[in-house]
Amino acid sequence: MKPTPARPGAEAVAAKGWRAAHAWLILRRASQIGILLLFLVGPWLGWWIVKGNLNFSYTLNFLPLTDPFVLLQSLLARQWPEKLAWTGLAIVLLLYLLVGGRSYCAWVCPVNLLTDLAHWLRVRLGIKGSAHIGRATRYWMLGMVLVLAALTGSIAWEMVNPVSMMHRGLIFGLGLAWAVLLAVFLFDLFVMRHGWCGHLCPVGAFYSLIGRFSLLRVRLPARDACNDCMDCFAVCPEPQVIRPALKSIDGTPPVILEANCTNCGRCIDVCSKDVFAFGTRFNTTAVPVTGVPHAAPK
Repeated sequence: MKPTPARPGAEAVAAKGWRAAHAWLILRRASQIGILLLFLVGPWLGWWIVKGNLNFSYTLNFLPLTDPFVLLQSLLARQWPEKLAWTGLAIVLLLYLLVGGRSYCAWVCPVNLLTDLAHWLRVRLGIKGSAHIGRATRYWMLGMVLVLAALTGSIAWEMVNPVSMMHRGLIFGLGLAWAVLLAVFLFDLFVMRHGWCGHLCPVGAFYSLIGRFSLLRVRLPARDACNDCMDCFAVCPEPQVIRPALKSIDGTPPVILEANCTNCGRCIDVCSKDVFAFGTRFNTTAVPVTGVPHAAPK
């Protein structure tokens, strides 16, 4: 009888303790739930710390934040935004140029809570197999959303956007919103691993483009210490971004520069060898690790 393989991160828990092996995950959940609650306590309790939603918000009556994806659709639909929306756009663009566009997916988007739950259940239930949809499909979806805005003269995507529908469902109650969210959850659970966020979502596709040259990146300062446990690949929602930097493919420096890295920090959490760390795109030097056996070149 074959022994049950250890779950990803087991080595990290043994090496540095449970809390350190889940530190970035805990911070992400606190960020996602905290941001969601900031939007909900106004309608629920009358505490208007933040007004609006993730498309456009006004915090403490002085800080505007505008979703650049929604503003772009508005322009294509020939709907000119007000001056305050442009101020909010500048703030958000500056933020994501610093921390990475797809940080939105890992640290802000409430639907990620749902898709991560689906992935967790998929692993626990031992659901194998997955449909094949190319990751480039999300860019086709992005293009269709923008064309639809131009053709209809409306921000049509927001009628079915799971993020917006989750907000509406939590405020106004059950309805079509929950059917859409359930469909996303079941798709990720039974049909495809990380199917929505990693292959279909046009919002993530858009943010990958605006954060392509962002400052904050995951570095691999100790990549020579890698023991090929593969835990980072198992937990990463976009595992294809890891290999070039980890294996120095075509001379890639020890920094994950791929636009679709979400800066979620899970690779940092689950690595028992502390191969990964946050840094900037300019930290391109790996620290030599002595006493680490290396596989013979193939």
